[in-house]
Amino acid sequence: MLELEHGFRIVDVHARLHAGPEPPLRGRDVDAEGLERELHQAGVVRAAVFPGEQANERGYLRANNAVARQTVERPFVALARIDGPRDPGTDAASRLRNLRVSRESYHTDPDDVEQYAYDDRFHGFRLHPPRDGLPDAETLDALGDADLPVLVHAGRDFPPETVADTLLDRGFPVILGHFGGHPLDRDAMADALALLDRYDGLYLDTSAVRYRDILERGITEHPDRVVFGSGTPSVHPDVAVMEILTLDVPEDLMGRVFSKNPGRVIDALRE
Repeated sequence: MLELEHGFRIVDVHARLHAGPEPPLRGRDVDAEGLERELHQAGVVRAAVFPGEQANERGYLRANNAVARQTVERPFVALARIDGPRDPGTDAASRLRNLRVSRESYHTDPDDVEQYAYDDRFHGFRLHPPRDGLPDAETLDALGDADLPVLVHAGRDFPPETVADTLLDRGFPVILGHFGGHPLDRDAMADALALLDRYDGLYLDTSAVRYRDILERGITEHPDRVVFGSGTPSVHPDVAVMEILTLDVPEDLMGRVFSKNPGRVIDALRE
């Protein structure tokens, strides 16, 4: 793809980086060299990166360390992917399972959170409850003590109101991926926008949203709470950037989405 030309400093809060050890699968995973090249094509100068789901291993310690190593001398900042034993569902069966569940040795625990928080290679956390489960209460308390941002997957299997009930009063900033509506759930995105009026520490990222009216509404009604996320490699960053550049919003608001707002929530993206 041709290199995009624009006058913005763009940083990305939502990029998945291949953690190995097997080779990346084209179209699904991207290694550090490939990601750096694609971000450069799109004019993205810095990105928050995290590992994808690990199919053949439990826990994310190895994958997090692999991603952190790949950020050295590259325009990346690492988010530590975390997991937990709790079912994120809200039905009776999920509530019953959660009464009996406890952490396994591979699950993220409070000590893990503290170690990641004080390791200068990591600048926040990534949480995908439908795939990885929810941390227990002690671990969520540790996240509150760390006070680092948590990028949370939300949508059909973990809707915004469930995010509010489980995460938004814990004291740490939350970046809700995909405007809280993956995949392309317009009603969930509207619910996530409504949560911005209730929770000061909540931000929405633009990855794979697609609906121009939803993006324009979010940016104009909440200009300090929308952050650019490409969702790469599922979405090429060229495409993600163009979706913002073609919106009918003032350039100063685009600048907030592309740079100022991400830097407010992830300190390392200010540089």
